[in-house]
Amino acid sequence: VQLQASGGGLVQAGGSLRLSCAASGNVFSINIMGWHRQAPGKQRELVASSSRAGISFYDDSVKGRFTISRDNARNTVSLQMNSLKPEDTAVYYCAARRFGREEYSVWGQGTQVTVSS
Repeated sequence: VQLQASGGGLVQAGGSLRLSCAASGNVFSINIMGWHRQAPGKQRELVASSSRAGISFYDDSVKGRFTISRDNARNTVSLQMNSLKPEDTAVYYCAARRFGREEYSVWGQGTQVTVSS
């Protein structure tokens, strides 16, 4: 499985950005697709995820602002980020968990999101 992420960029606080991730290869082995982020000097954290069955998870810090959407037919997952804050600045990574696995084992390349105050 390969993941190709796109989107990101520089935006002012209060603005919006959309990240997209396309999966290819043995996509039927994937259950959960998620977006993680890592800010400078901080650990990587899970921001949002979506299971193949449509169950979504959001970290408390982004609830009400970010929306994850998944298209199983196109093997894509997107993250719509609204009301962005400077603390959302980080490198964002798309990742996938296979069925029966607890860890995210497939990672896309990171994409930088910078929110200016």
